Amino acid sequence: MDIEQAKHTLDSGGLVAIPTETVYGLAANATDADAVTRIFSVKNRPFFDPLILHTPSLDMMETYSQSGLPPLAMQLAERFMPGPLTFVLPKADSVPDIVTSGMESVAMRIPNHPMTLDLLRSLDYPLAAPSANPFGYVSPTSAAHVRQQLGGAIDGIIDGGPCAVGLESTIVSFLEMQPLVLRLGGTPLEAIEDCLHMKLKRQTSSSQPKAPGQLSSHYSPGRVVIPHPHGCDWQAIDWNLTTDDAISWLPQSNASQSFTQSGDDREGAQSLFHLLRSVDNGKTGPVHVELAPDKGLGKAINDRIKRSAHQA
Repeated sequence: MDIEQAKHTLDSGGLVAIPTETVYGLAANATDADAVTRIFSVKNRPFFDPLILHTPSLDMMETYSQSGLPPLAMQLAERFMPGPLTFVLPKADSVPDIVTSGMESVAMRIPNHPMTLDLLRSLDYPLAAPSANPFGYVSPTSAAHVRQQLGGAIDGIIDGGPCAVGLESTIVSFLEMQPLVLRLGGTPLEAIEDCLHMKLKRQTSSSQPKAPGQLSSHYSPGRVVIPHPHGCDWQAIDWNLTTDDAISWLPQSNASQSFTQSGDDREGAQSLFHLLRSVDNGKTGPVHVELAPDKGLGKAINDRIKRSAHQA
């Protein structure tokens, strides 16, 4: 589907999978409550889990927030947007309650993908767009992932190639006096704190989420996932090549897959969801996964691994 076809579909209340630098999103006109309701239905997503608005500019973000962007948010926006960073702000009355799960706040970001930015600039409304996969499963980082799981249930897919970042956006709330991190993601926490010259508090898990990605059980490949500490001794881990799978941080000599060849956290982030999807392969044993170094994008990678391992 090209940009013009996608615009016509969205204008008509349809659903289109869109590429972003983070993961593929399942998009609808955010001001059309019926279209947004269909997102929840197609994904089998609980209505208490709010969505993110995608906009082409800070001006549109300010239009859909009640009081515009506070100074600290503007400081981050000038450095990191477009990019994998989402703000939670008081919402304008024009944002339907279904988008925000009835809350008085809304999550918004500017995605950094040329095709989706072109699409957004052609619209006079923002797009509501969670990840384009069944709720609770591993997020999609290619058009093929979307096609395999949702192809027959949605109205089209824009194929923008593989996602450059491969992790969902970092979410920062500006509802209180001090910014609060609600989800670790594609913009490293250290970079945000360095920009603001302050340490930030985190509240990244909740049974009543204030933002997407806060539920403890998520990103499941459909098998038991067992995390192991970074730098673990793989020779001491008892896993069966016939029934189990293993994903190490660096290559090992034991037939495991690895997140990265060099230890680069950007490479690890790009491969994370692809590898978690690859182990949905019919084997019955657990998946042994080595955690990343707990710094930079490794913090967000580990967050996703631990949620994939959590048994609801």
